[in-house]
Amino acid sequence: MSRAFTDSGSVARAYDNWTNDALLERLWGEHIHLGHYGSPPRQRDFRRAKADFVHALVRWSGLERLPKGSRLLDVGCGIGGSARILAADYGFEVLGISISPAQIARAQALTPEPLRQHCRFAVMDALALELDDQEFDAVWSVEACPHMADKQRYADELLRVLRPGGLLAVADWNRRDDTKVTMNRLERWVMRRLLDDWAHPEFASIEGLRGHLQGSRHGSRLEIDTADWTAATLPSWIDSILEGLRRPAAVLGLGPRGVKLGLREVPTILLMHWAFATGLMQFGVFKGQKPG
Repeated sequence: MSRAFTDSGSVARAYDNWTNDALLERLWGEHIHLGHYGSPPRQRDFRRAKADFVHALVRWSGLERLPKGSRLLDVGCGIGGSARILAADYGFEVLGISISPAQIARAQALTPEPLRQHCRFAVMDALALELDDQEFDAVWSVEACPHMADKQRYADELLRVLRPGGLLAVADWNRRDDTKVTMNRLERWVMRRLLDDWAHPEFASIEGLRGHLQGSRHGSRLEIDTADWTAATLPSWIDSILEGLRRPAAVLGLGPRGVKLGLREVPTILLMHWAFATGLMQFGVFKGQKPG
């Protein structure tokens, strides 16, 4: 079954299938984003590195300065791993949104009862947020932009719902800036695979996404700081494969189908590792405070 991007529905179907298959959760736990292995990177437990990523982005973006009770929107929340940390460890009132109904159902099921009043989830399209202007004190979005066909609209929606003085924290898989180094034939083939295998319409460059955020009509005079976390996150790709060896029951417990599902993802994961290791791709992080 093809997972090439056609429209927002193809993204929803891909994540519904990944969630219902249960393999990623069984292998990777509650976080489906990359992990943070420190600077310089060091060997870490794969799941611990994923939680560490959340704390690293909170500190880098300044979100830890916000008072408890601050309202935070998690755009592209997956099955809620980051949202639960942000609510439980930092005291934020979190709304996590995903275009995948299966992800939202699973996020709700994984959230313990005492946390549910502070950590809620809803099915929503990030390009058409059903939320009021300036509703949130912070907006958080990790590895969601690659699925957005309209990068400017994505940036506009993030900033539309952010109040003046509010904080933005974004992490993204970014392509190398084509205006600096054009892709060769091999790189073009790899890029096509990375787009089509996981329902991506296109990747933005770090410079390109920064331009979309700073150029948004909802962020006049907004300054965006960026950093490249490629080195700190790079071990995640190989670790995500090795988890199948460390936790064989997670795969074998699903029977022959689990093995087939796991093997299907390995070539794309290896291509992702190659692309990030060679500079074709970069892991960009973005932060800013909306002018008051």
